[in-house]
Amino acid sequence: MKDMLGRKGLIPVKKALAILKDQLENVTTPSESISLYNALDRITARDIFAPEDLPVHPRSTMDGFAVKAADTFGASQSMPCYLQISGEVLMGENPQGEVERGYCYRIATGGLLPPGSDSVVMLEHTIAVDEDMIELVKSVGPGTNLISAGEDIRKNSIALAAGHLLRPQDLGLLAGLGIGEIDVYQQVRVGILSTGDEIVPWEQTPPAGMIRDINSITLAGLAVRAGTTVTDYGIISDVEEHFFAAVEKAVRENDLVLFSGGSSVGMRDHGEKVIEKLGNPGILVHGVTLKPGKPIIIGLHSGTPIFGLPGHPVSAAVCFHLFVEPAIRQLSGLPRDRDIPEPTITATLNRNINSAAGRLDVVRVRLKKEEGILIAQPVLGKSGSISTLSRAHGYFLIDENTQGVTENTQIQVHLLQ
Repeated sequence: MKDMLGRKGLIPVKKALAILKDQLENVTTPSESISLYNALDRITARDIFAPEDLPVHPRSTMDGFAVKAADTFGASQSMPCYLQISGEVLMGENPQGEVERGYCYRIATGGLLPPGSDSVVMLEHTIAVDEDMIELVKSVGPGTNLISAGEDIRKNSIALAAGHLLRPQDLGLLAGLGIGEIDVYQQVRVGILSTGDEIVPWEQTPPAGMIRDINSITLAGLAVRAGTTVTDYGIISDVEEHFFAAVEKAVRENDLVLFSGGSSVGMRDHGEKVIEKLGNPGILVHGVTLKPGKPIIIGLHSGTPIFGLPGHPVSAAVCFHLFVEPAIRQLSGLPRDRDIPEPTITATLNRNINSAAGRLDVVRVRLKKEEGILIAQPVLGKSGSISTLSRAHGYFLIDENTQGVTENTQIQVHLLQ
């Protein structure tokens, strides 16, 4: 027996997500080679090995004097030691000569450590006697105030592992190693369709009985934020033949397909039929214990995930965060299971929120500070009210085993970008 939404039975969100991830276990986009300039926010397809030590030569980390550490032992303000200045390290040049016992070289931050020296005395710990001699008021040990050859990273070691999301600092590391071309996974191609004869493009003024298309632009924005490229296939008719042809084309041309509307039961909702018709394997999930977002359809055709999202904008966005984004991560080559928690912020709930047992509730909240305490104020509204998402700073979850959360409870808020 199917329920009133056309499903044989709702399943928990975690189980639905596990089914999806298992089906995508070995599915990723192909790799490509790109320049370092274009690599920000891309994902490494292979381990990247350091071709050389970084730094190649030891360098000073302070302005001061390159010395033999043994020459400074015992130096203090009450009993300073004296060194002759026998040379200077010029920036961008190899040091000339060698530091001998009882002598030192002037050196600036980043300067190459001259032969014969093994440490740097900070300028602040010296007093100039004249142009050729300094007084040291603090001793240093070997390796002080310098970065040794290979201390940052050793030649032939892994600089960045496969499946690493490239951040600005990662690009800096690769630049420091002289790596200009890297292999990354191709960006996931996402196809988006909106269904329903009652939908008109958002640029138009809808006549009575019709509404503007909110979901396509919202979902496209979420997909781009997730690191994908997006193709918008527009508004598709409720006629089953037209809908099937559009979805089939989108599946053929993309790595992941979303359609909004058509996920609940009804004479004109064909999402389930279309995914079943495509097959291989077809529908994985139809309906989860979630509010909002219960009627989601998750399907798969030859390795391409197909998501039938609810037509209500809030429900569609919630399903994107909980199901579509993890699928994009997996297709992108990112690790299946994060080894660090998602970023959240702790806040105090300012009112009681009820929930039905056996259902995961996603509650939007707005954050504000009161007397130095971060307060989470629920943004209540129906799943068709897009303004509730626009006004929200984030959301928190009420799990299936809980029948609500009381006022003044500390909650973990997932921030919306």
